Amino acid sequence: MEFSEHVQHLAPEGAYAVLAKAQALEAEGRRIIHLEIGQPDEPTFPNIVEAGVRAIHDGYTRYTPSAGLPALRRAIAEDAGRRRGVEFLPSQVVVGPGAKPALFFPTLAMVRPQNVDHPYQDEVLYPDPGFPTYRAMIEVAGGLPVPVPLREDFNFAFDLQAFDRLVSERTRLVILNSPANPTGGVLSLAALQHIAEAAQEFGFWVLTDEIYSRLVYESPAPSILSLPGMAERTILCDGFSKTYAMTGWRLGFGIMPASLAERVDLLLTHSVGCTAAFTQMAGLEALLGPQEQAEAVVAEYRRRRDVLVTGLNAIPGVSCRLPSGAFYAFPNISSTRRSSDWLADYLLTEAGVAVLPGTAFGRYGEGYLRLCFANSLENIQLALEAISASLRKIQS
Repeated sequence: MEFSEHVQHLAPEGAYAVLAKAQALEAEGRRIIHLEIGQPDEPTFPNIVEAGVRAIHDGYTRYTPSAGLPALRRAIAEDAGRRRGVEFLPSQVVVGPGAKPALFFPTLAMVRPQNVDHPYQDEVLYPDPGFPTYRAMIEVAGGLPVPVPLREDFNFAFDLQAFDRLVSERTRLVILNSPANPTGGVLSLAALQHIAEAAQEFGFWVLTDEIYSRLVYESPAPSILSLPGMAERTILCDGFSKTYAMTGWRLGFGIMPASLAERVDLLLTHSVGCTAAFTQMAGLEALLGPQEQAEAVVAEYRRRRDVLVTGLNAIPGVSCRLPSGAFYAFPNISSTRRSSDWLADYLLTEAGVAVLPGTAFGRYGEGYLRLCFANSLENIQLALEAISASLRKIQS
């Protein structure tokens, strides 16, 4: 069967492939510790659940405007603006079923393929290792993906020298992710200023994925949106999944200039239609309700992070930087002289610990593994013991 060139290069996300294999082993009676899937382990906060259930009973089960309920768009504009020191209007907010539409649809709206009216493919710079959807959406839009390496010696920030070599007049869009999946790295204000200066010089747009912006451990993650001149050329992607343990509710949003928001609204209209009304009401409660539980979860993640990273660094052949945000550790395993894919598969089958190879996030992820510490301290300790014992077998 022949497929459109827009989908020929699509591949599964590595996390789902590892999860499927791990579940197959569990079906055989094996105990598996899941450190592969990036989602909170705690249930959605009770006040949010109650708001969602109440909304169903109150009749919030019908179509809504494609861009979202006005009350939610207003609350998102106020909350996101306050946290970033920027004033947003509700007309700039587009609500979607998850955060991915706020990645995919602006890219579709902005990135141009080569054709009779446009002499070259628009180029899109994106982080590598990075979220696999970035490359997928660039290719679907007909753009040219240009990976920018994230360097461990720069705390997994952009290699700015490589960035300067890669950016050009053909650059249409630069994708940022801070705090980052899979590295946990946070872009410094100086790095953001460097990128912002290039945006002004070359005239490209920035898509900043800040889905982990509330999951930071030392200091807040700066946003490029807060820099002078960037509000009119920046698209913010964020959502409720990570902060409020709402992954299955499918609720995210994008904030962008109003003219682009109108185009993205039309893409939503002709694809998903709208986001479930009761889910949006739950999101409204998440923003306007008490925030203490979200803050407590961050403190718990910090404890788990510290235990996991300390334990990884105690294992011969493994070194791991302390992530500043998100809930991932990204240990360097190059000293084992095994590929990331081989070692991830070995740890699953031998140690019963499901992790992801760094190459699931791009070619610059070779030599690393991703471990999600949104799991109990007990399971993290058991995983460390199993990993250490399994690695001793291949190093002896």
